[in-house]
Amino acid sequence: QHRPLPDLPHPALVRTFSGHGSTVYSAMFSPDGARVVSGSDDKTIRVWDVATGLLLQTLTGHSNRIVSTVFSSDGMRIVSASYDKTSRLWDSVSGVLLMILIGHEDKVNSAAFSSDGACVVSGSDDKTVRVWDAATGHLVRTLIGHENRVTSTAFSPDGTRIVSASMDETVRIWDVASG
Repeated sequence: QHRPLPDLPHPALVRTFSGHGSTVYSAMFSPDGARVVSGSDDKTIRVWDVATGLLLQTLTGHSNRIVSTVFSSDGMRIVSASYDKTSRLWDSVSGVLLMILIGHEDKVNSAAFSSDGACVVSGSDDKTVRVWDAATGHLVRTLIGHENRVTSTAFSPDGTRIVSASMDETVRIWDVASG
């Protein structure tokens, strides 16, 4: 049975952020809603002030398309995923590159922090899901089982599980502790 949608106010455009030189693949609010981070085919990550529309930071270092940009739950770091086969962690205030996560053998399509910020999960065209220590950059675990590109990854709110989506037409849930 189909329920009618509630009457909602007509959406109004609040802000447009312009400055990327090519297609924008990712955008996310900071946890406090004060900033937006975006990633683009122009190989840059940009951090914007929501209230003023001003560009706060332009982060450079990736050598290919950036398809995922995510704030940590405290808003202090950003993780990015790129077709250059890396994920990178950045200080979201200063824009300083904190570390490069190297290990995937193909394009990285997704990266996300655990809710406590201790780990990062990434998914790649190499069909793997990888878990990284966000303090050291060390690879903690490689999860193997997908039969095609991994397109999306995320931690459960309690950090004990990972969900991954793939072009193999599956969604998989992994136990972080045991893999």
